[in-house]
Amino acid sequence: MAELWRRTPLWMAYAFLYIPIVVLFGMSFNASGLPTVWGGFTTSWYGELFSNDDILGGARTTLLVAVGSTIVATILGTLLAVGLERYNRSRVVDAAVMAPAIFPDIVMAFSLLAFYTLIGFTLGRVSVMASHVIFNLAFVASIVRTRLHNFDRSVEEAALDLGASELRTFWRITLPIISPGIVAGALLAFTLSIDEFVIAFFTNGPAHPTLPVVIYSMVRFGVTPEVNALAVVLIGLSFTVIFVAQRLGGVKELFT
Repeated sequence: MAELWRRTPLWMAYAFLYIPIVVLFGMSFNASGLPTVWGGFTTSWYGELFSNDDILGGARTTLLVAVGSTIVATILGTLLAVGLERYNRSRVVDAAVMAPAIFPDIVMAFSLLAFYTLIGFTLGRVSVMASHVIFNLAFVASIVRTRLHNFDRSVEEAALDLGASELRTFWRITLPIISPGIVAGALLAFTLSIDEFVIAFFTNGPAHPTLPVVIYSMVRFGVTPEVNALAVVLIGLSFTVIFVAQRLGGVKELFT
């Protein structure tokens, strides 16, 4: 009985997190078209979802922005983490690097919009991608830096003593060791970019809205099973990414 009481808060937390997802999944097959009244089972909303040009266009824009910003943010964030961990001794620089992760999204969005307007930069996919790189850079750098901080540097010193150059040591020794942190940072950057709404709303043009902006424009007029179906697809994509990341636990072998 005591064990049951100890587990109760845990199961309540699970219920709070996952029951709404289960309800969402069920209502995506609701034939009535109403968000709360069950009217029978149908898969037609998924067909309408994948034939909706606005949603498909938003998904293409979101994936393009997410993949591009993740690649750039991962490369720059890894290099930034190495510089901060190995060569930086200033707390001011540390604070400046982490600031984009601490600032509210609305502040970042308005600041970036003002900057793009000042330099005359055309708003569109490129501006959103650049904004997401700035937004994700701090997250990637902090994760990779943690990995750098917690491994034995004597392995690098041994490689250098044996005649390896600094570049070869980084590629054959350091990079495989910190690769789990790099993968984790890349996955976080990809997830944040797909989910991000405020910055994309302020820094994008009207021609190519991202998927969160498209969803926002749809739910203003009420939630439909089509939106529920879209949410289920996104949840499935998230679980797939997590599963693949776990299966790629030996990703460091790619660098050896």
